[in-house]
Amino acid sequence: MSNPVAPTDAGRNRTGIATSPLDSRALVEEARRATQSPRFDLTEISATRLSYSRAVEPVGTMPPPASVKGAVKAALNVVQGKHPMVFLDLLGERLAFERTGTRLYDALLVKLQSAHEHPGGPTRAELEAIRDDELRHAALVKRAIETLGADPTAVTPSADVAAVASQGLVAVLTDPRTTLSEALKTLLIAELADNDAWLTLSELAQRLGQDELASEFARALEEEQEHLVLVRSWVNAMVMSMAGASSTADRGAAGAEP
Repeated sequence: MSNPVAPTDAGRNRTGIATSPLDSRALVEEARRATQSPRFDLTEISATRLSYSRAVEPVGTMPPPASVKGAVKAALNVVQGKHPMVFLDLLGERLAFERTGTRLYDALLVKLQSAHEHPGGPTRAELEAIRDDELRHAALVKRAIETLGADPTAVTPSADVAAVASQGLVAVLTDPRTTLSEALKTLLIAELADNDAWLTLSELAQRLGQDELASEFARALEEEQEHLVLVRSWVNAMVMSMAGASSTADRGAAGAEP
């Protein structure tokens, strides 16, 4: 069972200036003087960032096709005016994200095991089912990459960026201090991003004439949409329960005829 102290309990948080009224006025005055100083002009740092952005190479580049078959497919698509590397880059991104999603749900299962009872929250079976979906989606993308003659072990530029962007999510889910409700709110960020990404990938596959992949991606999108609905409902129910407020469903039930 987790610590009896909840994050929403009043504690020793002294981050706000109101905790030290004697120093608050001096702090505000000093901040005003600092922002008026030329040293804090953002023009110079913006110019530096701009110069670096124009001069540096991208995060990464796409690997060459892993097989002769892949090279042929790539060449044909280029002739037709298509850019297969964009599609392969997005596939690499989804593979990286789905692997991360699997690990996030594994971490969430630990949170569930250590958490206090939360009405309306997820069950272990529900979390395991979603975790297994994420794992299957990773396998689906891996097969798709191989079908196109590419190497699923290669880290594409978008996969690299997605991995960096996901580091904060992983940090929250694996932090022993975070609660189940905090973990679920963090997971909601991942599910929102995942849904939009699968929507784009499914549509792109269809437009590139990859009808079989488009159909499989559409089914994955439907499952991801179900995940999103569930996570949203868990977050809402747990927040309402913690606040002692009735949920929309509870109010509807209370107003229904007996």
